[in-house]
Amino acid sequence: MYGIIDCDNCYVSCERVFRPDLNGKPVVVLSNNDGCVVARSNEAKAMGIKAGTPYFQLAEQFPNQKIAVFSSNYELYGELTGRVVSIIKQEAPAYFRYSIDECFVYLPSSPNLGGLDLKQWGEDLHRKIMQYVGMPVSIGLAPNKTLAKMASHFAKKYQGYRHCCMIDSDEKRIKALKLFPIDDVWGIGRRYAAQLRTLGVHTAYDFAQHHKDWVRLTFNNINIVRIWQELNGEDVIPNEELAKKKSICTSRSFNGMTGDIETLRTHVSNYAARCAEKLRMQNTVASIVGVFLNTNAFREDLPQYWNFLEQRLITPTSSSITIIKTANELLKKIYRKGYQYKKAGVIVMGIGADSPIQQDLFDINAEQFQKMKRLDEVIDRINRMQGSETIVLGSQQYVSKTERVKAAIEREQSHARMDSAERKQTRPKVKADVFANAIKHDFKSPNPTTRWGEILKLNANAKKK
Repeated sequence: MYGIIDCDNCYVSCERVFRPDLNGKPVVVLSNNDGCVVARSNEAKAMGIKAGTPYFQLAEQFPNQKIAVFSSNYELYGELTGRVVSIIKQEAPAYFRYSIDECFVYLPSSPNLGGLDLKQWGEDLHRKIMQYVGMPVSIGLAPNKTLAKMASHFAKKYQGYRHCCMIDSDEKRIKALKLFPIDDVWGIGRRYAAQLRTLGVHTAYDFAQHHKDWVRLTFNNINIVRIWQELNGEDVIPNEELAKKKSICTSRSFNGMTGDIETLRTHVSNYAARCAEKLRMQNTVASIVGVFLNTNAFREDLPQYWNFLEQRLITPTSSSITIIKTANELLKKIYRKGYQYKKAGVIVMGIGADSPIQQDLFDINAEQFQKMKRLDEVIDRINRMQGSETIVLGSQQYVSKTERVKAAIEREQSHARMDSAERKQTRPKVKADVFANAIKHDFKSPNPTTRWGEILKLNANAKKK
């Protein structure tokens, strides 16, 4: 048996943990730069708020309605969902984290777990997570992953299941397939769903009733064939396939537009650093780095430009310094003056395990490689303990471009021949900022976790009274 634990309206539920007064009220969470709605509470969905609705349209579409709005706070969401996963780890024999709000568990084929009925186990797990973390979850149990995903949808939609639905017989499987729209089947996607509807397939049951040869000849896609097999009760999706990622992409739309190469370089450096960090989190390395850059397609009054360029690394790596350096080199090649850019992004591809690594005879320096690896480990550890961006590379910092700062830099250059003491006194204080503060987050909730830097420092030399 397989199970999947899915956090209900994950981002909204995370915000409500520290705002219980918002339970039962419409709540939405916005995307980066407060652009559009990416998460909605059940109350917001009932009002008719659609995913992807631009924030500025909420007041127009829902006048005189009280809607709680939050900027996305991924550090908070990652921390709370991590606590959920730690509880699942204690309660399940084996597990795999599928996404930020979903976790697969692998359960024994017998209908009980250590003498406990699996349905009861799921209900108890929901209560424990709710008590310990305050996050509501829906649990689906079935003989394969596709049916387990389907069961979690029923557990979320119908209160009678008490947050845990189990499909453990052919009778339950067929009944579930008849009630489940083909659009919502895990792995189908919009394009295949539209094609299936034109062929008269509207439910999962309609799809499962077709012959396997028809599915293979119609779609010529092994993943679609596997979904068909799982809907018919087989267990064919390999466990390792869930963890496999072909690429990692980090991109943002800017708060406004910019044509300045230095501003773009800082953005790209931060995106590259995020990709490198994600690679290290899953113990992988990348062999290809790509960068894309584009203008605002909605501004028809401005000249348009889009470009993408990639470069293969001689030796696969997860080093922030190497990936950032490569990304900046690619940015210089695709950047063109005279355009106002709205979005940029970094993609790392050719992902594989970080051990063993196929090394190049002339590129690798074993001592330097170990130094870079230890540096990344130290930075990751400090940022986990003290908060993200406690330590960043210099290229990741946004430097103010005011006239006062420019004049200070010029003074620094003119005093280059002074002795060290004089130079230290006249050195300008160039104010730099980090990536988190460069994103428009007008409704960001405070981070509830105390960082080391927030703890009061006592004066050891103070006299005791």
